[in-house]
Amino acid sequence: MNTLLLRLAAPLQSWGADSKFERRATNGEPTKSGVIGLVAAALGRRRTEPLDDLTKLKFGVRIDKPGQIMVDFHTAHSTKQTYVTRRYYIEDADFLVGLEGELDLLHTIAAAVNTPYFPLFLGRRSCPPTGPLCLGVRDASLEEALRNECFPYKGAPAAFVFETNDISAYRQRDLPISYSQQHRKYAYRNVDYQTQHDAFEGVNE
Repeated sequence: MNTLLLRLAAPLQSWGADSKFERRATNGEPTKSGVIGLVAAALGRRRTEPLDDLTKLKFGVRIDKPGQIMVDFHTAHSTKQTYVTRRYYIEDADFLVGLEGELDLLHTIAAAVNTPYFPLFLGRRSCPPTGPLCLGVRDASLEEALRNECFPYKGAPAAFVFETNDISAYRQRDLPISYSQQHRKYAYRNVDYQTQHDAFEGVNE
């Protein structure tokens, strides 16, 4: 198989998989719905267009620099009340994202990301990317590509996040079915978090 690699780095990112009412949360790493939305925007797809070819791409993340969670308070007014919204962001983070699939589709996506039809952002419109997004297509599986790509910092990646068929894995509702503003729809997928840190390392028996 082949894998397209994208580097998602910016002063602020926000990847919400569970945002409701006045609280707009963010995951600690990019979501599949957010990245597929970025790809769809690059390709020039409208919100009501099909996503089947994109959602079939196998998705993974290498967390190179986790960043810090920050919260931004907004005061909103309506005719009846004033209320505060809390919007969460990841500050100063760096992620390596992989999409595994058919070679022709990956090359089409790579070209679109380099010359996008619509502006691209990392989860929210207020979060433009820093530097080039597309690192190119690798002749490797998703896991091989993410593990073998050069690590830009000292040490090792904080964690890897892979899609899995293991039904006992964590279920995350970030598989996009439709981005229609009238009826956004998402499905669940199984996610395997692989951290590099051993909590018992150095502990004497």
